[in-house]
Amino acid sequence: MSGLVLAVPSKGRIQEGAIAFLREAGLDIARDPEARDYLGRIASLPGVEVRFLSASEIASQLESGAAHIGITGEDLLREQTSDFDSAVALLRPLGFARADVVVAAPQSWIDVQSMADLDDVCLAFRARHHRHLRVATKYVALTRSFFAAHGVSDYRIVESFGATEGAPAAGTAEIIVDITSTGQTLAANRLKVLRDGVILRSQAHLAASLRARWTDGALSALGLLLDRIAARADADGLFEVRVVLPAAASKRAEALAAEFGCEALVAAGTEEGGKAAEAGGVHHAFLCPGPQLHPLSLKLRQEGASIVRAMRVDYVFRSGDRVLDAFRARITPVSS
Repeated sequence: MSGLVLAVPSKGRIQEGAIAFLREAGLDIARDPEARDYLGRIASLPGVEVRFLSASEIASQLESGAAHIGITGEDLLREQTSDFDSAVALLRPLGFARADVVVAAPQSWIDVQSMADLDDVCLAFRARHHRHLRVATKYVALTRSFFAAHGVSDYRIVESFGATEGAPAAGTAEIIVDITSTGQTLAANRLKVLRDGVILRSQAHLAASLRARWTDGALSALGLLLDRIAARADADGLFEVRVVLPAAASKRAEALAAEFGCEALVAAGTEEGGKAAEAGGVHHAFLCPGPQLHPLSLKLRQEGASIVRAMRVDYVFRSGDRVLDAFRARITPVSS
């Protein structure tokens, strides 16, 4: 196939987030009724085939190269990909499905606040109980890597297939490594996150396979998709501000934009009434972050503007794509 295969979660909140994110970028997915809803397409990008898979399947399809790109959690990608750096490239964080992979110990362990404390406890635990301290987790690879980085080695992993946070209370493990978004479930089970025990701050990512067959057609479709996504993401929370400033204040427009974290767009020579700029006003436009909108409007009026117009921005298209360029540098395209 010379087109692009996009893997999207088949269910759950991460699917809802993925579908909504793509829709906001103008990439509506239509399911194929003849494929039992396992396949779909994007009308505005005919070169893209959409496959609905479980979040964990997406990770394996990206690793094998069966899918070109996919949307899933970074935690799954890093946990389930054996050689992550050679198999998968993270193209863009998507801002939903946020959760942290953490090391959590019982709240009653008042002397255990850090990974260094945990290392001490592991040694003492083995000396006292003649067995390793047990760590319940679904994140075996991430746990081993993180514990090794902190010099913790005297422990045993107990793979969890159910509610990991209940393992200490059930007596099947002493501590856990699990994912949490609010910390409420951990607290309800009388567990605490170690001070330096955040393994990964995960969220949904648009990820690409480094092992897929990247034809010119697939790369072209990827470029169009990334352009849409970048334009929508870059516009998030922005307002376009239009104003006519007196000639004297107009000279300070770029400085005003910088002061409020805005991007100056244009300056035109005449105001709406047709008077020359030096006689009365110069048109200016800014891209302004939402939190700075009111402070900027106050300042502009202080500078002599009678009206400040602000409109939400849906898309910001920019020339060039550093994400695509960086990805191209990591692959070897093949002929169609």
